[in-house]
Amino acid sequence: MPYTQTFDKFRYPETGGGSFKDKRVLITGSGKDGGIGQALALAAAANGAESVGVHFHSSYRDGFDLVAAIRAQGVKAFAVQADVTNTRDLWASRGFIIEQMGNKGPDLIICNSGLTEKGYRFGRALPEKEGESRAERRARVRQDFIDNLAESNTVVNTKINGFLGMTHLWAGEALYHKQPLQLVYISSMQAIEPGVAVPGYVAANWAALRLPEILRVNLGKLSETISACCLMLPFVRTGMTQEYAENAKVFGRWQTRMLEPFEAARGVAQLLARSGPELNLGNYKLRVSGNPDAIKLTWSQVKLEVKDAALGWSEEAPIACGAK
Repeated sequence: MPYTQTFDKFRYPETGGGSFKDKRVLITGSGKDGGIGQALALAAAANGAESVGVHFHSSYRDGFDLVAAIRAQGVKAFAVQADVTNTRDLWASRGFIIEQMGNKGPDLIICNSGLTEKGYRFGRALPEKEGESRAERRARVRQDFIDNLAESNTVVNTKINGFLGMTHLWAGEALYHKQPLQLVYISSMQAIEPGVAVPGYVAANWAALRLPEILRVNLGKLSETISACCLMLPFVRTGMTQEYAENAKVFGRWQTRMLEPFEAARGVAQLLARSGPELNLGNYKLRVSGNPDAIKLTWSQVKLEVKDAALGWSEEAPIACGAK
């Protein structure tokens, strides 16, 4: 579809340019017109980024239009086509990205690639159809089961494998060249407040919340070079959510209206104006309050705490396992 955005909507003078200024930015899943990734790419370009890598897999037409729009504003931008779930494809993009960024790797990567499901009755039997034979019902239920799980598998792979691949590739590059790197993972508030009918989406976004800590543990003493955080965004009006934009039953328990992409990007820009070390290892949730005509965006930090409570009945009857 043709490029439909207004560049000036993505200028955020209140951040003082601290979010993206002079940074080499790579944003995965940023090709689709009207998407969150595109909005973040425009925000980076409009607020001082040195260069912007626009990544896409299949949305190449929209991706090239976005690159042209950014270049028209005098900002260096380039397109990167790769399947983030394909390790060979991802590795092949490495050299090109470094070349386009002046023989340096990115210093800010926003992992945004992701899909959602059309929705299905997870864990529930399909309703019966009048006049349907038992054999036909078995066939319909089987096919529905296969289709639903295939869809969830694609959603999970794109988010989890895509984020793991990008992290492994570019963290390794940053450490080798002793170049600071900030990784930002885009998740969803549904990771901690699950919505119905999208089990793969919820599971994948929950897994993303653990990546900063997983990276820190694996890097050990080298972790000071790389910072990572995860952002949980509310409902944003995109091609994936448009059908729910007027259905308050879907998003109404979280926010008074859906955010526009440039509004969500503005919130992200405000958070990223804070330093990488300050945001490191945090999970941050963008909150929407106020009435539909005058909303307010604020951030909160979500702490994932694991509590281990002994079970009384087990404590009273422990299993003794002595050596023979």
